[in-house]
Amino acid sequence: MPYFLVAYCGTASVPDDFWLRWNADPLLLAALAALAFVVWRGGSVNARAGWAATVLMAVIFVSPLCALSSALFAARVAHHIILIAAVAPLLAIAFPMPRRVYPPLVPVVAVHACFIWLWHAPGLYAWGLSTVPAYWLMQITLLGSAWLMWRGIFSPSVQTGAALMALVATIGHMGLLGALIVFAPAPLYFPHFATTAAWGLTPLADQQLAGLLMWVLAMIPYLVAGLRIAWSGLRISEPHP
Repeated sequence: MPYFLVAYCGTASVPDDFWLRWNADPLLLAALAALAFVVWRGGSVNARAGWAATVLMAVIFVSPLCALSSALFAARVAHHIILIAAVAPLLAIAFPMPRRVYPPLVPVVAVHACFIWLWHAPGLYAWGLSTVPAYWLMQITLLGSAWLMWRGIFSPSVQTGAALMALVATIGHMGLLGALIVFAPAPLYFPHFATTAAWGLTPLADQQLAGLLMWVLAMIPYLVAGLRIAWSGLRISEPHP
């Protein structure tokens, strides 16, 4: 497969055709419609979170962002950030587990971290874009592990300190990965070598932008969640008059 082809999202978009590159995969649209139907029928605990997750999944899988992520590694990283740091927590709020079903938080956080690092290793990343099954394996493992982690973080049975440590650990390892990508001396993600010039970027500049997104931008949802959890913990621990 030539480097400028990506199995699922198709050929890399260019500025002239960006707004024309919508993904009309019928199976994907059917899955999103099924999720919307479940939310509409009251199958989610929090309908707003369910609708927001559905809309964001449409943004990253249906909108022109899908084809842009074939062109730019930075767009792919933005896609992954939305998937694990926005869609996953919204799904965890909309569809929480029964209290006794939550797996231990520490191994879930570790498994999620492994998936993030593995799928952003240059060789495995390229393989994940080489076929449709590999692409969806990448998406499902990232989203699934993030969903389990966020469910654990939001679980009422998890102590505030443990939830905050999970968020801090995730911020820390994602920041480290982002820094390694930023300061890599050469471009590493060869599926995008021939596609960045149309967007005015060299492969190395595209890679550095991706690293900055993971290093800086990605931490914002985790910081917001941590502040809300800490504030809730303080309010619960306040003595009542």
